[in-house]
Amino acid sequence: MERYQAVLFDLDGTLLDTLDDLTDSVNMILGKYGLPLRDKEEIRRFLGNGSERLMKAALPKEISEADFEKYLEEYKAYYKAHMEVKTGPYSGVLELLKDLRKAGLKIGVVSNKFDLAVKGLCEKYFPGYIDAAAGEREADGIHRKPAPDMVFAAAERLGVKIGDCLYVGDSEVDIQTAKNAGMDCVSVCWGFRNEDFLKEAGAVHLVHTTGELKNFILK
Repeated sequence: MERYQAVLFDLDGTLLDTLDDLTDSVNMILGKYGLPLRDKEEIRRFLGNGSERLMKAALPKEISEADFEKYLEEYKAYYKAHMEVKTGPYSGVLELLKDLRKAGLKIGVVSNKFDLAVKGLCEKYFPGYIDAAAGEREADGIHRKPAPDMVFAAAERLGVKIGDCLYVGDSEVDIQTAKNAGMDCVSVCWGFRNEDFLKEAGAVHLVHTTGELKNFILK
């Protein structure tokens, strides 16, 4: 019998390397309006809390609320149309998902990225492997991570008790989400935060390859 019945994954920086497409999409909006562009390392630091906070961090502080809302909607539309240009799964991810499915585990994805993008990317890159995928749904009263709402909703949809789920992510937001939900958490070191940062953020279990992650889940 497996240790867990389900695994809930973060998306960006955990299953998919989305950094280039995110950077290009942010900079398209900034460039369009003559604003200073951001490099990949800046965007990497801004990620983890959803599109709204990404754009707030990337835009100059003096931007008006009306302009911000316009830039945010343009960013979402542009990213949705260009989110598959340079994006792809990290090495070994597809094999990992296949092995987890063969072992009988259910698989969910919970992300602070907007919901349409999350569902679209999962359908594109992981068809048939994700049992439940959900992005940011604040309008529905489901608060974004690190609130536990999203993982609770995913576990309920999968028909699994939260204590029988493992959470896997790459950031401090993911560590706090799992803590708030009362779940075990594994932090991957191949994503948007490095090992030292994750340790300082309170990571308990760290893995460097998908093979290590598979062994942890199925041991």
